[in-house]
Amino acid sequence: MPGDSIVSDADVVMDRAFTLAAPPHDAWPWFVQLGKDRAGWYLPRSVERFVPVRRRARRRIDPDLQDLALGDVIPDWGGPGAAFEVTVLEPPHVLVHTSTRGRVRLTWAIVLTGEGASTRVHLRLRLGGIRRERLVRLAGGLLDWLTIVGLAAGLRERLAAHAG
Repeated sequence: MPGDSIVSDADVVMDRAFTLAAPPHDAWPWFVQLGKDRAGWYLPRSVERFVPVRRRARRRIDPDLQDLALGDVIPDWGGPGAAFEVTVLEPPHVLVHTSTRGRVRLTWAIVLTGEGASTRVHLRLRLGGIRRERLVRLAGGLLDWLTIVGLAAGLRERLAAHAG
């Protein structure tokens, strides 16, 4: 997948996928604006009601957040100074973020593939420099799965509202 060569010696690889009922060009803007200090992390309303109002994700496409470029740095919730850099950007299909957190190097690839009127979203997280692989695979894998389930549900909800 795009970005795999950036952390070619990954200790842990997590692949997730889901389908959205919209073509890639409709789904792409939501991924471009994703992130801390941007549009937030999309969750469905049923979950977001437990999140403080100021931390809830946007429910609309924000034109001011659509000018993502190679080299842009996006803050992340992974601790002080945690951020992602945009290293691959091929609209409306590929977005790869990279980051280094101490000794851990990571890539997060988002690949959108058209399937008729739908989009298959494939997310791949690659982690290198991991000390406790088993713990990361189990606990990190569960956390990754939960966040992607929330993301998928939140995106489906937003795309349905945007289309209607």
